[in-house]
Amino acid sequence: MTLKRKDGSNAKTKIKRKVYERELNKLQVELCHLQEWVRQTGARIIILFEGRDAAGKGGTIKALTDRVSPRVFRVVALPAPSDREKTQMFGRRYIEHFPAAGEIVIFDRSWYNRAGVEYVMGFCSEQDHGKFLDTCPQIERYIVDAGIHLLKLWLEVGQEEQERRFKARIDDPLRQWKLSPMDLESYRRWYDYSRARDMMLERTDSNYAPWYIVRTNDKRRARLNCISHILEQIPFKKVSRQKVKLPKRSDKHKYDDQLSLKGMKFVAEKY
Repeated sequence: MTLKRKDGSNAKTKIKRKVYERELNKLQVELCHLQEWVRQTGARIIILFEGRDAAGKGGTIKALTDRVSPRVFRVVALPAPSDREKTQMFGRRYIEHFPAAGEIVIFDRSWYNRAGVEYVMGFCSEQDHGKFLDTCPQIERYIVDAGIHLLKLWLEVGQEEQERRFKARIDDPLRQWKLSPMDLESYRRWYDYSRARDMMLERTDSNYAPWYIVRTNDKRRARLNCISHILEQIPFKKVSRQKVKLPKRSDKHKYDDQLSLKGMKFVAEKY
């Protein structure tokens, strides 16, 4: 019998670091195969990450992109819109980052800001929010019909775990930058964000662009589950690649290229 936590997730023990690193390595090898397939076939893929603050989006994206080329896996994390962008057609600033052939674009938050922080914090009107929920599925239909693979992931962390992570950030100089005024408001308005989430999922989930929810109370388990899911959703094949052989190094114009550095300024070897 599997026990359930208050937040509905399975009560499993946390994955040990050694197990996590072993399984992550396997998945990252598969991501390299996916990368080569994308490059050779000219596929276009969008992966967007949404979710609670402190749900682990950044860590998951880092695990996803750590061993692949940033020229293929592009991460887009846009700042708050400028005054000019606020007056433009909504979504324009996201569309200009869409993938060309042979690219995977990862949105660290996306156009769904309008259904989340903008709506909850009053940065957009009720009318704009409703219009977004009405038109978003239609726009995503166009994206998919254009041949772009669109994957939507919502990372869900429980109340107690979110509080623990926020408190850890308060006193850690390496993580204090992660704690913004918007994070504090999201903590205070937990149920406002929950209702906004529920409305968003109900109105924008579709057969062609479904939402998938990832439980993230255990960060390591969540990263593995997330990457595994992404690999399963993209119908890629392992492609053959010509084996590389280092050429013979030429001795033509040979000289003492270390002696020529004598007298130059070197970084002090403190370590």
